[in-house]
Amino acid sequence: MKTILTDIEGTTSSISFVKEVLFPYARRELPNFVRTHAEDPKVRHWLDQVQLELGSEFFNDEHLIETLLGWIDADRKHTALKALQGMIWIAGYRDGDFAAHIYDDAAEMLRKWHAHGHRLYVYSSGSVPSQKLFFSHTTAGDLTPLFSGYFDTEMGGKRDADSYRRIAEAIEVDPSDIIFLSDIVEELDAAQEACMDTVLLDRPDDYPLPRSAEETHGHHRIESFLAIHL
Repeated sequence: MKTILTDIEGTTSSISFVKEVLFPYARRELPNFVRTHAEDPKVRHWLDQVQLELGSEFFNDEHLIETLLGWIDADRKHTALKALQGMIWIAGYRDGDFAAHIYDDAAEMLRKWHAHGHRLYVYSSGSVPSQKLFFSHTTAGDLTPLFSGYFDTEMGGKRDADSYRRIAEAIEVDPSDIIFLSDIVEELDAAQEACMDTVLLDRPDDYPLPRSAEETHGHHRIESFLAIHL
């Protein structure tokens, strides 16, 4: 029986939600969040990681805020930034400022696969806490009971085949029994190198111009979860 490993943005959910709702919210709230919670050990841990990245002997939280805002603007996939964004999004979800978008076909098939005994996992560049927040506050309701586990970039980069090998080892499933779903061809290339099956999501809402056979790198291309046959 196949195990499903899925990406989020552009796969289960629209790219626009992340870019037009989550990122702007985190950017707007980040300066005050850091100033208010800088002494919280969980926050301090990630701020220290940013400081190590900068390599400066001088410690200044305002400089860290400026750096983090720059990383958001550059869409940098840094684990510390993702962790801090996840903490900020907690309040947004809790206060009902937004609900996480999920495609109807994705919610339907995730529920069906779970009901049929398939194990479901998430692998996203967003932190594990932010993934759990996302799926517990979707437009289709709380979907967290469907998933057996979550993985983020602490497993490694999503375009690195070793990351997928680590995930397979962590869940104790042979890579050949895992199917990875993503809208990013280079991620699928890495998963395929690790001997996983792959499916390219090419949703019209996210990719108005369908990707050609050459652009898919030979990965099975679909526009909806309804077209996935396990």
